[in-house]
Amino acid sequence: MKIDEFVYKLCTEGKNFASLATLMPDGSPQVSVTWVDSDGEYIIINTADGRVKTENMRRDRRVAVSITDTGNPYRQVMIMGSVEGDTYEGAEEHINRMARKYLKLDTYPRTRKNEKRVIFRIKPEKIFKLT
Repeated sequence: MKIDEFVYKLCTEGKNFASLATLMPDGSPQVSVTWVDSDGEYIIINTADGRVKTENMRRDRRVAVSITDTGNPYRQVMIMGSVEGDTYEGAEEHINRMARKYLKLDTYPRTRKNEKRVIFRIKPEKIFKLT
C-alpha cells in the first residue's frame, strides 16, 4: 500500500509523535511513543538494540502505528502493517536528523552509553485517516 501525501507529511513535517504497538511474547500488546519518519514507501522507526519494541518487532513483525498531528490532534492516521526489515546502516545519521527535527540539536543526546541504533521499516497494509 502506498503512503499518500497526508501520511507522508505527518511522518516528516513537524514534531509529530507516533504510538507504536508491538506484540509481547505472550501476545499482549505493548505501546511505545516514538519519533517517526518516512521515505515515501515505509514508515521509519529508529530505536536501539535491547529495547522491548526492538525485540518484539524482530520476533513478531505485525505492528500498528498511530500518528497524531501536534498542531491539530483531530488530524491523525492509524496504520496496520508489518516490519519489512531492519538495518544498522545509516541509523546513527538518521537519529541525528531526528534529533534536529524533534529537539533542534545536531546530535542525538544519548540516554544509554554504547547503545546500537537500528532502523525499522514498516510497510503499511491498512491505513485509516482522520483529516
